[in-house]
Amino acid sequence: MRSPACDPSGAFFASACGGHQLITDSCAAVRQTLARCTRGGPISAEPRINDRIRVPEVRLVGPSGEQVGIVPLAKALELAQEYDLDLVEVAANARPPVCKLMDYGKFKYESAMKAREARKNQAHTVIKEMKLRPKIDPHDYDTKKGHVVRFLKQGDKVKITIMFRGREQSRPELGFRLLQRLADDVADLGFVESNPKQDGRNMIMVLGPHKKKTEAMAEAREAQAARKAERQQGAAPAEESAEEPAEA
Repeated sequence: MRSPACDPSGAFFASACGGHQLITDSCAAVRQTLARCTRGGPISAEPRINDRIRVPEVRLVGPSGEQVGIVPLAKALELAQEYDLDLVEVAANARPPVCKLMDYGKFKYESAMKAREARKNQAHTVIKEMKLRPKIDPHDYDTKKGHVVRFLKQGDKVKITIMFRGREQSRPELGFRLLQRLADDVADLGFVESNPKQDGRNMIMVLGPHKKKTEAMAEAREAQAARKAERQQGAAPAEESAEEPAEA
């Protein structure tokens, strides 16, 4: 006699199938609920302003930073309209929230300009690379050294790679002496951050600048401003001489 569990047409099989369907329906309902909860997208990081503020009272700060005190929201909105400004929630987690009277459009513009200037002045560490041969020509050496000098003046690190070919691999001292010579030639601008070491067919050394990247960027801006001022001063006398009437 067959067990009910072994009989596909039996009641036990039907009960098991019904339980499996119930679990499937429950999982589908959970997925739908999660989808509804996350459908709104990311929460905005911008502060609430004017009629978007939903609290009974706020701690109000005036346009010049003066402390007005705790006032009803309706009174704060009335003052904002009176001064032709926006009521901006600057500290939502405070109790009561702190709001300030300001020109929100102007505030956003100035904040964007400050962030742009900060990114512009941000110093990024850059590693430049210069490749040389052990038996480099004197003229080529001077050219390569000039590039290294320029990189160090800009506040960048320089990775120097000596490339060995063929029988040159049996003479690593040639590359070592060349790296030492280069380090001595630029000692006033940089220092040996990573000593020469063999890496397969190459020998590598890293030079670091004495000057920080931010200092180099500031000096470059000053030099650019000085060149611009000189060009303007040179153009002024030329315009004055052009305006003078020709002598009869």
